[in-house]
Amino acid sequence: MTVADNYNRIQKAIKQACELAGRDSNINIIAVTKYVSLQKTEEALRAGITHLGENRMEGALEKWEHFHDKATLHFIGSLQSKKAKHIIEKYDYIHSLDRLSLAKELDKRCPEGRKIRCFVQVNVSGEDSKSGIQPDEAVDFIESLKEFAAVEVVGLMTMAPYEKNPEDTRPIFRRLRELRDRIRSLNYPHAPCGELSMGMSNDYTVAVEEGATYIRIGSLLVGNEQGNAK
Repeated sequence: MTVADNYNRIQKAIKQACELAGRDSNINIIAVTKYVSLQKTEEALRAGITHLGENRMEGALEKWEHFHDKATLHFIGSLQSKKAKHIIEKYDYIHSLDRLSLAKELDKRCPEGRKIRCFVQVNVSGEDSKSGIQPDEAVDFIESLKEFAAVEVVGLMTMAPYEKNPEDTRPIFRRLRELRDRIRSLNYPHAPCGELSMGMSNDYTVAVEEGATYIRIGSLLVGNEQGNAK
């Protein structure tokens, strides 16, 4: 199947999930292109996809060079503070803010008068293999970000464990949504926190049912030219 075929199929599945949950279907589909070529990425753009996601520095800079004027760019991987300077002026969103040292570096490197839109990454599942702050630390962490004028917390992000039955991921996504709602109710000027970045190829429909506004799809959408994308 072509990327366009995959995109249409995913859009139909999202529509069904939204109807089931009784919510609007305004979902942003991020094509995770870390395992595909520039040619395949170009095919994704021709199919109508407008959001691209990268999680490795080398790939992020390459994709920016070729596509920064064609798509909204999301850095979705763990970001070292010392490498933030390479991303800050190039990517529209960062999905992996999880420590004050990174926020400080982003604030320091951000051009004057600009804000960098960030998702705070929360390790809802508690897995040692995953990055992110603990859920019970989220409110205090986000409150502390107010000292960094350039950092705007647009939402929360999480990665659920891979489950053979995607339904088993529902509690993870639900907990993130409930945490987002709590933070949003605090009305922090620096953290409107209206968005939820959650759901991947295996579990995106469950994430949509639980309120995802951004989903990150790799293999199911653009394929996998290296054999191990999700």
